[in-house]
Amino acid sequence: MNIISYHELRKISPQKARELVRKVFESNNKNVSKTAKILGVSRHTVRRAVYGPLEDKSKKPKSSPKKLSSELENFIVEESKKTGFRYRRLSFYLLRKYGIKISENTIKSILRRNSVARKTKRTKKGERSLYDYETLIPFSEFQLDTKHLLDKESLPKEVYEHMKRYNLPCYEWNIIDVATRTRFTAYSYELSSAFGFMFISLVALWLRTHNVRNIIKIRLDNGAEFCGGSERKLKQWNEMLSFLGVELNPIPPKAKHLMGIIENSHRADDEYFLMIHAERCKTKDEFIQRAQKWQDTWNFFRPHNGKGMNGRTPFEKFIASKSLVSSHIFQFPTLLLEDIMKKVGTFYSLFCNKFGGKYVFTTYLFKIYVKDLDARISYKIYIVSNYGLKF
Repeated sequence: MNIISYHELRKISPQKARELVRKVFESNNKNVSKTAKILGVSRHTVRRAVYGPLEDKSKKPKSSPKKLSSELENFIVEESKKTGFRYRRLSFYLLRKYGIKISENTIKSILRRNSVARKTKRTKKGERSLYDYETLIPFSEFQLDTKHLLDKESLPKEVYEHMKRYNLPCYEWNIIDVATRTRFTAYSYELSSAFGFMFISLVALWLRTHNVRNIIKIRLDNGAEFCGGSERKLKQWNEMLSFLGVELNPIPPKAKHLMGIIENSHRADDEYFLMIHAERCKTKDEFIQRAQKWQDTWNFFRPHNGKGMNGRTPFEKFIASKSLVSSHIFQFPTLLLEDIMKKVGTFYSLFCNKFGGKYVFTTYLFKIYVKDLDARISYKIYIVSNYGLKF
């Protein structure tokens, strides 16, 4: 006959084990020492079984001085569900937006304890990065795209109706540097290739003015506002923009994944700019002013967790790269392209290569007036290019 010891019985049922201790204790004239010797346990275990409850006591600590309050824990859970961020991005987000410093491990434990599901994305087998982010230098690779602001599917109805009622700009022109995620933005009421060429020229001249010396490679789609899939037009644009060292590289049809960086920025425009600030604007000047602040927020204060960024802002990534490019490059003015066209024309005449004569490497100077609505001051921004033009 096999006799089960106290320790084996306790693994099966703690209540039955303590009942056994009580029976042995009663049969031995309530002698604690003798009971402990028979069962092979300590006297404390005997007293605990005899005078305490049969169930195991809770192992939860009586006090946790370092534990977050339930209100703060619920706040973290709600922010995670609202933003979709996990512990690393959420830690940066809480610090930047609310000034709340909480470690990644603490947030990870909170999300696990509250069963906050992780949003997963399935990737294709063998998928590789679009760029070599480790060796990429600032302001060498760009992605260019436009965004239709009056989008019923992405905007709340009241925001959409407000923008339509007050005739706010309809299109956003956006070019993003892949290495630092720095963005340069303009707006317009219409989409046209004239505006597309103008915006590319403006950004290229701005980059050259601030000591960007390498080839500027711009990846763009085949929209009608650019080259529209025309080989002849693409060749013509590349020939004209070659004076500024710009190279346009359209993506193949149905290959939007190659524009992932700039496509992801469109969602941020909706959630952090249009849904919040569009209803506060009743004129185009107010809209452009707030768009300038949104661009500055993106470039100077908004952390990015994409490949190669590690939670840094574009400006922080630029400083870490120790580039010789002037830091004033981040002060690009957000403009309305219709206003620029009225002052300087379509920009085609600046690059037209159909005139006779020889190349003259000279300094070309023109002015753009940007009105600061807060200070009521007009700034003159001089853009200088030392590239050859035909005269």
